[in-house]
Amino acid sequence: MDPYMIQLHDHGNLPSVLDVHVNIPGRSSVPGKMKGRKARWSVRPSDMSNKTFNPIRAIVDSMKVKPNPNKTTIALSIGDPTVFGNLPTDPEVTQAIKDALDSGKYNGYAPSTGYLSSREEVASYYRCPEAPLEAKDVILTSGCSQAIELCLAVLANPGQNILVPRPGFSLYRTLAESMGIEVKPYNLLPEKFWEIDLKQLESLIDEKTACLVVNNPSNPCGSVFSRSHLQKILAVAARQCVPILADEIYGDMVFSDSKFEPLATLSSNVPILCCGGLAKRWLVPGWRMGWILIHDRRDIFGNEIRDGLVKLSQRILGPCTLVQGALKSILHRTPQEFYHNTLSFLKSNADLCYGALAAIPGLRPIRPSGAMYLMVGIEMEHFPEFENDVEFTEQLFAEQSVHCLPATCFEYPNFFRVVITIPEVMMLEACSRIQEFCEQHYHCAEGSQEECDK
Repeated sequence: MDPYMIQLHDHGNLPSVLDVHVNIPGRSSVPGKMKGRKARWSVRPSDMSNKTFNPIRAIVDSMKVKPNPNKTTIALSIGDPTVFGNLPTDPEVTQAIKDALDSGKYNGYAPSTGYLSSREEVASYYRCPEAPLEAKDVILTSGCSQAIELCLAVLANPGQNILVPRPGFSLYRTLAESMGIEVKPYNLLPEKFWEIDLKQLESLIDEKTACLVVNNPSNPCGSVFSRSHLQKILAVAARQCVPILADEIYGDMVFSDSKFEPLATLSSNVPILCCGGLAKRWLVPGWRMGWILIHDRRDIFGNEIRDGLVKLSQRILGPCTLVQGALKSILHRTPQEFYHNTLSFLKSNADLCYGALAAIPGLRPIRPSGAMYLMVGIEMEHFPEFENDVEFTEQLFAEQSVHCLPATCFEYPNFFRVVITIPEVMMLEACSRIQEFCEQHYHCAEGSQEECDK
């Protein structure tokens, strides 16, 4: 029989049906049989899923203790400024979304990199003579976290490495290791307000280094790098020919005594992928609108990196179209008073928290200059019943119902992170409870009794 012959079968008394079998040479015509495979159920998770590990979730979920039932829980652990309802976004922002919805123009698919008009609005908002931008230099993403994921995916292959800050945002490691990319942490120095240890950073770079991640302003530190320090970071990248992934989601969220310097404005020869979004400055993290700004004035990335980002963006077909439609109004109509009021509140809370914790024996808070966080060192020698920051924060939660993230989550033991977005009255109460906890557990270190007697 001809191998491609269509056979018509007569099924007797049954209604006439066209039964088509196509015989392909070398293929079995018997359904369910595959050469060399014994049919059996064997469903296993992928290597990528097995390699995906979130240290914050692992530590928090493993906590066995429960809060003190006699005290209301105060969460100083959640990096979401909307949780307590005291920091709403501006009415202009919500009106922009309503207008986009009512227009009926944004119910369909957008290009995977975002609407051209929306990308132009982002380019217009961030461009300056020192760092020019066009719509083609902008890719819209589903939040800043997806922007970071796309940048890592386009810059690094399995077996290569990236350099990330320690302490630093745990997502860098979570994403990289799931892709088979090695993570090399470089140290931030608490005694220098969390500046980078530049010598140690440069010593980590090798022929497999794909990019340097710079987070400024910092989560978890609340630090803001000076212009001169940023220039020194750029000098290392230029000398070693390493591109930079600049995580600037907290850009412009700096207190009045500091200034935010976008990294791309300080260099024309280091290629930079800058990640940002609406989440923190506009106080809408759930809206999932982020972006990548491609700064490449020497054409070092060329078309390949740009094309690679476009291809990667096609995996989820872009961020929410309603928010894209609202971007023009959000970026250009949000009043300066909104930004000012948000930062004034954060600075006031930071000062309050820093002052209260700095007065507690055994704690060493580092004063923040921006973002939404503050890091507190624990002088563990004065709290000998606890082995580490995880045990310290667990017991704090059990006794005082105050939940702080141990900095082991950020690969920096014997510190904890405080989120400063909570209402002032709750911040005062939390600091009071932390003081009570430390006074109950504080012990004079050996040889320092004289200091304790003061």
